[in-house]
Amino acid sequence: MTAVSILGATGSVGRSAAKVLAGAGDAFRVEAVAGGRDPQALADMAIRLNARFAAIADEAAGAGLAELLAGTGIASGAGRTAVLEAAAREADVVIAGISGIAGLEPTVAAFAAGRRIGVANKECLVAAGSFFIAEAARTGADLFPVDSEHNAVFQALSAGPRSAVEQVMITASGGPFRTATREVIARATPADALKHPNWSMGAKITIDSATLMNKGLELIEAHHLFAVPPEQLDVVVHPESIVHGTVSFVDGSVVAVLAMPDMALPIAHCLAHPGRLPTNCRRLDLATLGRLTFEAPDVGRFPCLGLARAALAEGGSAPTILNGANEVAVAAFLDGRIGFYGIAATVEETLARSGRGRAPGSVAEAMAIDADARRIALSLLPRAQTHNQ
Repeated sequence: MTAVSILGATGSVGRSAAKVLAGAGDAFRVEAVAGGRDPQALADMAIRLNARFAAIADEAAGAGLAELLAGTGIASGAGRTAVLEAAAREADVVIAGISGIAGLEPTVAAFAAGRRIGVANKECLVAAGSFFIAEAARTGADLFPVDSEHNAVFQALSAGPRSAVEQVMITASGGPFRTATREVIARATPADALKHPNWSMGAKITIDSATLMNKGLELIEAHHLFAVPPEQLDVVVHPESIVHGTVSFVDGSVVAVLAMPDMALPIAHCLAHPGRLPTNCRRLDLATLGRLTFEAPDVGRFPCLGLARAALAEGGSAPTILNGANEVAVAAFLDGRIGFYGIAATVEETLARSGRGRAPGSVAEAMAIDADARRIALSLLPRAQTHNQ
């Protein structure tokens, strides 16, 4: 059996992975699951998947997790070292789904020769892309994209030699404010921004989708994952979320991957590649769907996309700073401390005030740059509120 561990097991990616594994019969066994702060949800998943080890990041929740798992034969631990243990335990595939910069250290800890890392945490590649790719190569880990867009690009790239690639395009749903005016968007509440039209995701990534920052982060991620230069990367808004990514070749051919929006699909592809794993996901019926629409993103209404593109073009520590500032600003918006456009204002001003340097060469360097960016962003939050319009 293929041994699998899931980091971020109680989040949206982890739940999708659990669904795929539960339907895969005896082809897989679960070595470890790691979650953040919900011992009941983590224990339920560990028991359902018959995991050998469960780790919870919140040390205070450790006793509760151990009590819930008592008598099951499932070992458990709590805190940073336990999560790192879960990442490093013997497994053939590790689904790296811990959200945000917090996922960087455990994902790198999972690297090992011949091990497949299903990368669902885009911040790892945004905050420390050059190091992340180099460390995977050094250890012999096989990075496999689990984001629906990057998984689609991965599949489409197989249609021709890399030297024949002309453009890589990732799609954006446009989020809940795709057709809204700037004035309406400026008044948006967190509840408004969390109403994603197509995907069920965690709060942070859902807000990133509403600002289109997620597409900017995905451009940076694609640059590192596929070694595609920034000028060959682009975004198109596609509200149906059926086409997940395209690759254009020098002969004029365009290869696209189409599927119903469901994270179980790229996860199943990661687990079974180069084979295919049957799933119960909804099948695509083009005749019933009727039409697919596409439009250019509006960086005037969604300035975060422009900020991310600029950070990608600049390189060095700029993407790390962008990511740290964005995490602070999104949290502040969700807490009601700043308005929707305060997110972009905070990120832009943090970038302007931060000293630039080379790209981080280690987890420690990435975390230090991130911490400095967060400190600056936090100091700007009251000012960001006045720039909400």
